[in-house]
Order: sequence, then structure tokens, then C-alpha cells
Amino acid sequence: MINIEIPSPNIVITKQKALNTINKTPISSKYGFSDYINIPRRINGEQVAGIYMFFNEAEELLYCGQTDSLRSRVREHFYSDSSAIKNYRDEVYQIKIIYVKDDFEREIYETFIINKLESKYNIAKNFKRLRNAAEIDSNKA
Repeated sequence: MINIEIPSPNIVITKQKALNTINKTPISSKYGFSDYINIPRRINGEQVAGIYMFFNEAEELLYCGQTDSLRSRVREHFYSDSSAIKNYRDEVYQIKIIYVKDDFEREIYETFIINKLESKYNIAKNFKRLRNAAEIDSNKA
């Protein structure tokens, strides 16, 4: 039997609300996230690769992805019209980042996390969703 556990996140970024008090300045952000800078571009001269997970306030996994460039990929999800979460950005409350350098390990962790936490918006690697779609297709035949 294979035993996989989800590693603890290296970085957690939580949505902030703009502050309108006299002593506080409004947060410059996209969808409430102003701490992208906490995701390093490089560590020891190497680009930072890993897994990123978007959660809602109820701590449900909305989307999980993996990349060899964490900082730019996470930002893309909030700025690009081709993002898989473009219609659900307002639901994202927290972003968790796990550093994973090896391509193969990233692929395994991503697939495991999507299925273990039952990601709401991942489609391709969500086996439960794929199985249900296959059952629907076989019932139509």
C-alpha cells in the first residue's frame, strides 16, 4: 500500500479586507490578496516550484495546481482570463503553498490532494468526478 500525506504548507496567504479607518491605509490588492510577495521567486538561485491550493472560508479546497514557478502561476489565476478559477475568484479566501522541487512528486501530490480533499473546481484529475461522468455516459448508451 502507498502511504501519502499532504505536507504542511510552507506559506499561507489569507484574504484581507480593505481597511477604511483613519489610521489604516486601504490594501492594494487583487481579490483581497496583497501578500503575493511572500511567495519567493527563487530560493538559493533556483526557481521555486510546488503545489498551490485555493480554499474558501469554510476551508473547502476549491482548486489545486502545480507549477515550476509558484509566484507567477498563483498571480496568473487572479489576473488571467484563461484561469480555471476565473469565475470563482471571489470564493478564494486562503492560498496555501507547498514547495516541491521534483516534477514527478508534484504530479503525485497534486493528484492526491485533488482527490483526498475533493477539490471543487479541478476536473481532469478528480477521479470521483471522472467516474461519475463515465457512469452518466454509460447510462445514456
